[in-house]
Amino acid sequence: MTRAWTRTDTAGFLRVPTADDDKYSRGVVALRTGSAAYPGAAVLGVEAAWRAGAGYVRYLGGAADAVLARRPETVAAQELGRTRVGAWVIGSGTDAAQGGEHEEIELRRILAGTDPVVVDAGALDLAQGAVAPLVLTPHAGELAALRARLGLEPRDSLAGDDRRVAEAEETASALGAVVLSKGARTVVAAPDAESLIVGNGPAWLSTAGTGDVLAGILGALIAANPERPLAHTAAAAAWLHGAAAARASGAQDGAIGHPIVAMDVAEALPATIAELIA
Repeated sequence: MTRAWTRTDTAGFLRVPTADDDKYSRGVVALRTGSAAYPGAAVLGVEAAWRAGAGYVRYLGGAADAVLARRPETVAAQELGRTRVGAWVIGSGTDAAQGGEHEEIELRRILAGTDPVVVDAGALDLAQGAVAPLVLTPHAGELAALRARLGLEPRDSLAGDDRRVAEAEETASALGAVVLSKGARTVVAAPDAESLIVGNGPAWLSTAGTGDVLAGILGALIAANPERPLAHTAAAAAWLHGAAAARASGAQDGAIGHPIVAMDVAEALPATIAELIA
């Protein structure tokens, strides 16, 4: 069974801070993303986490100079210290094969913890056996590779959304995790739960780096909504991502719109959120 995720559903995950809030209560996001080869992925994820409402963003990856040049508010260090994290984001802009033993040890330490983790791109290989609550964010090719590693056969007897839903659900059950299968219509599957379909994003969203933006949004919304089901928070993040892309590209109210880059989506998040909470 599936359900379409809506604007009204998403609005419930956003709130106006009160006088009782501080940077910690608004959500702490920690990112171990990016690399010397792909520093932009770290910049985009950090930018999106801030723009989506995080109160405090920590960065622990290999692209600190690029991150701080863009977002000096970010606390960049190689150790977390005593900071309590509401959500981790790992893997964006990294390559597990080239990360080295130390990097794998650090990622596995995060995955062995209790804080929710958004697992993207180069960290997907490490998801099997993780203890932490996970939201995996593979695109089609990454999902196929992940399923092959898990020994899951392609669902060739199905087509279109039926196949994508079946494969996401099967992968979610195998890993005990939420799987957000990215695409023109995003599928969010969780073990023993109805799958959610998010289809509000314009086709202009299919451009490099937008997945890094989604990962940052996910981190911010998970950190701000610790008591909500991860699958629902993931669907809300995907819907917000699509709505920000529609605003950035001008593809609203039936308009054709225009090309965008990933940073445009991140920068459109505050105005998109303002419209949702008005």
